[in-house]
Amino acid sequence: MTAKAIDLKDNKEARALFGKHDENLRLIEEELNVSVISRGEKLTVRGSDKNIKKAIDLFKEVLLVIRKGGVIKKSELAYAVKNLKNDEPIKIDKIYLDKIKVSHKRQPVVPKTAGQKEYIDAIRNFDITVSIGPAGTGKTYLAMAMAVESLIKGESSRIILARPAVEAGESLGFLPGDFYEKVSPYLRPLYDALYDMLEVDRVKSYMDKGVIEVAPLAYMRGRTLNDSFIILDEAQNCTAEQMKMFLTRLGFNSKTVVTGDITQSDLPGGKPSGLVHIQAVLKDIKGIKFVYLSGKDIVRHELVQEIISAYEKFEKGQDEKI
Repeated sequence: MTAKAIDLKDNKEARALFGKHDENLRLIEEELNVSVISRGEKLTVRGSDKNIKKAIDLFKEVLLVIRKGGVIKKSELAYAVKNLKNDEPIKIDKIYLDKIKVSHKRQPVVPKTAGQKEYIDAIRNFDITVSIGPAGTGKTYLAMAMAVESLIKGESSRIILARPAVEAGESLGFLPGDFYEKVSPYLRPLYDALYDMLEVDRVKSYMDKGVIEVAPLAYMRGRTLNDSFIILDEAQNCTAEQMKMFLTRLGFNSKTVVTGDITQSDLPGGKPSGLVHIQAVLKDIKGIKFVYLSGKDIVRHELVQEIISAYEKFEKGQDEKI
């Protein structure tokens, strides 16, 4: 067993590195099979040469984030450690120092995984971005954050949020209320994300003025959307015809983000999903970027990642039996 040391600046930096009740140190020790000893402003790592290198490299990257004013949470560190164990190291500073500013009163939104970082970079660099992945990967939330930042910076004059109102188990005709009350449950996740990023009064003001519009996909027909940031959420529930209609709404100085999970379509009668369809139709267009998120990018409760992995294994097994 060998050892290698790394120097810290002061106790404040040590506390930020170690985490609450030294939880970061314990995580690294357990997962990378090393022993970490802290004495004053010196951190000593003991273990095999390979594991020491992994731990030291990780500590250096975390310190780089801390020294630039960033904060690393235990869940984020766990993601980085998991990648290290799989010999798929990530650049922590490139991910966690990328801040999406949504409001001066709210904390910036930051990507949590390498896939999420790729996703927001795609939104910045392409007029149309298509994000496909399972629940919990931040597809909608990050798109919303980028839309809000674009609005605040003056890069867009309005935000258009659309969702297909697909009947999943209940008929719209039998739900209470007028049309807007009937479709409200389908649009609620978009409202939730908005209220998480902007003050309630500000959201209300924007919506009253038409700066932010949340509407069923059907309301996009016949429109041309200029100077807009447009998000189509739950796009797996669009037909191919609806998807074509939506994508051709793109006007000048606008961005479009399409999000969805192709394993979760609620289209009736086995209709093919427009989200699946465009992967073949639009794959060679340079101005369109497809980003595929996976279970590695899930940032909800850790059990969600395990549940999705279990379903994927089960469904794969079922397919092999056929």
